[in-house]
Amino acid sequence: MSDRKENQTPLNVGLVSLGCAKNLVDAEIMLGALAKSGLAVTNDAASADVLIVNTCSFIDTAQEESVDTILEFAAAREQTNPRQGLVVAGCLPQRHRDQLPDLFPEVDVFMGIDQVGRVGELVRQAHAHRAARLAAGATSHDRKRRSQVVDRLGELEQKAGPEPAQETLRGTERFGHTRTVIAPAPTPAPPVVSVNLRPTYIPDYATPRFRLTPKHLAYVKIAEGCNHPCSFCIIPRMRGSYRSRPQADIVREARALLAAGVKELNLISQDSTYYGLDLRAGHSRAISSPERFSAAARALPANATTLSTLLRELNDLPGRFWIRLLYTHPAHWTEELIRTIAECPKVARYADIPLQHIHDHLLERMRRETSRRHIEELLVRIRAGIPGIALRTTFIVGFPGETEACFEELLRFIRETRFDRLGVFTYSREDGTRAGKMAGQIPAKVKQQRRDLAMAEQRRVARQVAESQVGRRLRVLVEGTASPRQLRQANIRSWEHGFLREADPSMDNLKGHYLTARSEADAPDIDGRVYIRGVVAPGNFAEVKVIGHTDYDLIAKPV
Repeated sequence: MSDRKENQTPLNVGLVSLGCAKNLVDAEIMLGALAKSGLAVTNDAASADVLIVNTCSFIDTAQEESVDTILEFAAAREQTNPRQGLVVAGCLPQRHRDQLPDLFPEVDVFMGIDQVGRVGELVRQAHAHRAARLAAGATSHDRKRRSQVVDRLGELEQKAGPEPAQETLRGTERFGHTRTVIAPAPTPAPPVVSVNLRPTYIPDYATPRFRLTPKHLAYVKIAEGCNHPCSFCIIPRMRGSYRSRPQADIVREARALLAAGVKELNLISQDSTYYGLDLRAGHSRAISSPERFSAAARALPANATTLSTLLRELNDLPGRFWIRLLYTHPAHWTEELIRTIAECPKVARYADIPLQHIHDHLLERMRRETSRRHIEELLVRIRAGIPGIALRTTFIVGFPGETEACFEELLRFIRETRFDRLGVFTYSREDGTRAGKMAGQIPAKVKQQRRDLAMAEQRRVARQVAESQVGRRLRVLVEGTASPRQLRQANIRSWEHGFLREADPSMDNLKGHYLTARSEADAPDIDGRVYIRGVVAPGNFAEVKVIGHTDYDLIAKPV
C-alpha cells in the first residue's frame, strides 16, 4: 500500500505521446484534464507516480513502436520506480481492447479515446492497482517478450482456436485427479480496461488542454472519426464514424489561441474536406465518391456549415496568422473550396491531399473512390484556381496486386506532376482490413525497393523545386535556432505522411548557427525548412530572400 497521502500531495504524472498530430491533441487534452483533476504533470518519466503511454496503431511499424515503448517503460520502472503505475492509452487499446490485458499484464490501466476526459480518475486507479499488485506479489515481466507480443498482435484478427481445457481442483485426468493445495496465493488484479467499442468523443472549447507545441503554432481538431471505406485502413474501426465540431466552437478556440500568441492554426481531422457534411439533415455516410459528395454539398442549405464557411470565418479573425489545412481527400474538393482558399489571404497556399496511388486498378482495389482522370483534373483546377499553391501528397507502394507496370506508371506520374512535397509508404498489411485478405501480396524486399525508387524520383523533383526558389522573397514563420550538427542529423518522418526526407549530405556545407523557419509550403514536422543566416526573432513572421538550397530545404537571409 502506498504511503502517499493523496489528499495532501498530488500524484506526479508523466506522459509519452506517439503518432500523429491528432494523437498529440489527445495528449494535450489528457494533460489539461490531469491538471483540472488536481494532479501534477512531470517531464521526468522515471520519477512519475503514474506514466501514460499514448499509443499509435496506424500501421504495423507504428504498432511495433508502441509495443517497444510500453515494454521499455515497464522494464525501466522495475529498476528505478517499482511503484509507478502504467497507463496505456490511444489507438492500440482502441484496436485490441480485449486482448491487451493478457499481452501486457504489467500495465495497470488501458483507456480508449472516449476516456481522455476521465484520465484523472483512471490515473488514480492505475496508482492503486499497481500498489495492489505489488502487495499481491506480482512479478516483473521480461522485455524480451517484444517479438511474441508483436507476433500475437498480428494474429488477433484471425479466428481464435478452442480454449484449452481448464484444470479443476481435483487435478487432471492424466494424474488421477490428484492435486495438493497448500494455501491460496493472492492473485494480482487484472488490468483495468476502460475502452468503448465505438468511440463517440469529440473535444469542445470547454475541454481543458495543455499545449505541447511551441507558443507560435497549434493544432485545432475540427472533427474526429472517418467514413471512408479504404481497404487498407483501420482508422474508422479505431476512431469511429465522422463527427464534426460545431463551427462556433472551433472559432472560439481559434480566438483564444490567437490571443495567446499563436501565429499558425493547423486544422486537422481524418478528412478535413468532409467537415460539416455529417451535420446535415438526414445525414448518410454513403457519399464518399466525388459525384455523391458534390451532390450532397450542392443540396446543402445556404447557411449550412462546411469547410469553406469555417475557413472564411477564421480568415476574418483579426491578427496576422496562417491557417493551414491538413488531411484533405481528393474526392471531396469542390469549386467552392478552391475559391475560398484563393479569396482568403490568411489560408496558407498549401494543399495536403493524400492520393495513395494513380493507377486505376490500384485505386479501385484501395477503394479510394477516385480515378486517375479525376485526380489529374482536380490538380489542374487547384493549381489554376490558387496560383502559387504548394501541393503535398503521399503514395503507397507495394499494395496487393501492384505490378511493375502499375509502379512504373506511378513513377511517371511523380516525375510529370512535380509535387512540391511528397512522402511514400510501403504498404502495411493490417489485419481486419479488406486489403489484408487480398491475393497478390508483395514481398517486403520488393516493397522497400519500390519505396526507395519512388523517393529517389521525388528527390530529383524536390531539388528542382528548391532550386526554383533561389532569388525569391518569402514570408516565413521563424521557429528557433539550429546548430550545424542538428542540420546534419535532420531526419523527419511521420506515420501518416510517409518518410519525407533523410539526412541530407549537402547540409555538411553549412557552418555556424542558423535559425530554422518554415514557409507557407512547409507544414510543421513533415515538410522542409528554411534555414536563415542572420538575426530574426523566433515565433514571428519574417521576410527573407532565398540564397541557396539543399535537396529539400532552403537557405535564406533576412531582407
